[in-house]
Amino acid sequence: MNRKHLLVVLSLCLMVSTTTSAQPKKGVVINPVDLSYRFQPKDQFPPRREGSDPVAEFFKGYCYLFASKSSGYWRSRDMAHWEYIPAPSIAIINDYAPTLLVLGDEMYMTTGSYANPTRIFKTSTPEDGASWQEVACNIARPHQYDPAFFKDDDGRVYFYWGCSNVTPIMGVEVDPTDGFRMKGEPRELIHHQPAEHGWEQFGADNETRENGWNEGSAMLKVGGKYYLQYASNGTEFRHYSIGSYVSDNPLGPFTYIDDSPFSIKPNGFIGSAGHGHIFADPHGNYWLVGTMLVGQRHMYERRVGLFPVTIDEQGPHASTAMTTYPWRLPKGKVKDVRQLELHERLLSKHKTATASSSLEGHQPDKAVDNQVETWWAATTGNVGEWLAVDLGAVEAVDYVHVNLADEGFQIVEPYDKVVYRYVLEGSRDGEKWFVIADESHSTEDAPHKLITLKRRTKMRYVRIINKCALPGKFSVMDLRIFGKDTRQPLAPVTGLKVTRDTSDPRLFTFSWNAVDDADGYILRWGRDAQHLTHAVTVDSTTYHARYFNRNSRYAFTVEAY
Repeated sequence: MNRKHLLVVLSLCLMVSTTTSAQPKKGVVINPVDLSYRFQPKDQFPPRREGSDPVAEFFKGYCYLFASKSSGYWRSRDMAHWEYIPAPSIAIINDYAPTLLVLGDEMYMTTGSYANPTRIFKTSTPEDGASWQEVACNIARPHQYDPAFFKDDDGRVYFYWGCSNVTPIMGVEVDPTDGFRMKGEPRELIHHQPAEHGWEQFGADNETRENGWNEGSAMLKVGGKYYLQYASNGTEFRHYSIGSYVSDNPLGPFTYIDDSPFSIKPNGFIGSAGHGHIFADPHGNYWLVGTMLVGQRHMYERRVGLFPVTIDEQGPHASTAMTTYPWRLPKGKVKDVRQLELHERLLSKHKTATASSSLEGHQPDKAVDNQVETWWAATTGNVGEWLAVDLGAVEAVDYVHVNLADEGFQIVEPYDKVVYRYVLEGSRDGEKWFVIADESHSTEDAPHKLITLKRRTKMRYVRIINKCALPGKFSVMDLRIFGKDTRQPLAPVTGLKVTRDTSDPRLFTFSWNAVDDADGYILRWGRDAQHLTHAVTVDSTTYHARYFNRNSRYAFTVEAY
């Protein structure tokens, strides 16, 4: 399909605007964040969407969210519904690793350019993407990869950077009144220690002998303590995580927090909770925006995740395990972030799926395997292609999470908005169908849309039908169907056995007894039984992990869900 024909097809998908029959319930969200992730320029690897290395700040009543390679940014009042703002006035908008700095009435941003010297832009009206102006930049060194700004309570400003498997994370004070000129020599703040910290070891299972990439620094100050955060082991792995050092001074010396990493998500529908940024909302709650991984068309095929954060005397802890299930955003200050979980059951996992047609290698079962890395694709993008899921019994359904796959889309920047249009239907018997949600006139680019039913509805079958010709195949990563769990409470897990490898204390192996009717298990750990601040989901009754610290002590529990 040539460029002219592509624009015609996309224009046909934007002719009408109406309200859909099922609107998102206020404040209910799911990961990955449903943003209009941008396809990349023609010279930037195979056609794919990308959004990564996010940073967010509240400014003048809105949360502004920037991510790498996005040709713009997003803003939101409630962190649930995001408005995309193209930013043609920021010449570096498509470089990697943006960072933000709010100084009075103005917002500053820069990126980690691999091709150009550091450039800085500012505006007082970020709602207008054309209003940014370049400012003088007197930073001495030409390139700072993965930069991070930080303003202290006394108004002094600091600048951090580093993205390497060899060199350290660096930091220096800068003067924003003099083009951010460095005040003194940069200091080495965080060095690689994969032999001590298993999560810094390179590899899909932290299994190689190579250093991971320490990168993505960010600074957080709470209670007079400075928490310098950094990501490792590599953005191409589900084990990509974030750890932290602490100091009484923004330039150290820093001490490693042996509860690190504080953000990790190796399992579930979509993995990784790496390179990101912690920010506060107007209620005083803390949040992490982090990088999540698709990684199939290219290792940089990524998404953005939003995770609630708890901060105690050991620093920040991101709750990641159940955030690919529906959860609610708070209306005020939250004491326990686990209260945000809605305890929905994933009804569609490994259920029977059928389709109008299937591309080789992309059969219907790929849309119910709860893995973002695989997807169903029809043989065409024609109107009428469909995918149906049989839940196996009549269930009470609350939410449908529609994750679209873009199979065969040869779209590159610049391009018109990409819009899927479809209808979701439900049925009790597979013969009489009713509409769950009508997105046939949508104008949204919504690749990870969470659809909330107006009321809990009983059905056995769920079907999605394409309603607009597409510039590729009609394709779905996963059609994830959530509903009320009507079963009896699950029994406690018994028989937990924990083995620490004697030759490599970073490696733990776990096993436990199966629980009847369990969909999976949550492994929790922390520095003691009263501080189980980490959690991952596990599908089976055995698990091994090499991302622990060699000299840290841990307590563990397992629960079924």
